[in-house]
Amino acid sequence: MKATERNDDELILRIQSGEKHAYGELVRAYMQPAYYSALALVGSHDDALDLSQQAFIRAYGAIRRFERGCSFFTWYYRILRNLCLNRLRDRATQALPFSNCVDMQETASTADDPSVSTERSMLREQVRSALDRLRPEEREIVVLRDFEGYSYAEIAELLECPQGTVMSRLYYARKHLKDLLEDVL
Repeated sequence: MKATERNDDELILRIQSGEKHAYGELVRAYMQPAYYSALALVGSHDDALDLSQQAFIRAYGAIRRFERGCSFFTWYYRILRNLCLNRLRDRATQALPFSNCVDMQETASTADDPSVSTERSMLREQVRSALDRLRPEEREIVVLRDFEGYSYAEIAELLECPQGTVMSRLYYARKHLKDLLEDVL
């Protein structure tokens, strides 16, 4: 068991014993990864904030059913993911483009030629546009692996699927992204 999971278990035990303020420690520990996970799915800053907060509220309401020894974030992520997928299904209008929310900025050196800088900027825009055109499930797995740096095993746990499935889904999502980029390049 990882040190963070052991700490989570201690916090959850305190929460289940009635110490409400201990939940704030869990929220502080996981609010940033929760936000970025929601953002990867819904593509909207405001929706990601709203949904990650909603998921924390739902998790708190169900904390008595949390099984010790399990990963809190994995359990929480399932709640968050379901909320995000429901929002996508129910929303009549398209979310803000995901790429507007992803920090893909590159620090340009002062020695960069303006034409090189312009070319890089155009390439970033093309990548952002291609990411926007991926299906939410494809974007989710690409973001979890390539932007957030989760391992295959961690993604498998988050998505509740075998590690081989994660690798396969990631392969096809990256292939789709590559195809979209080839169309514009």
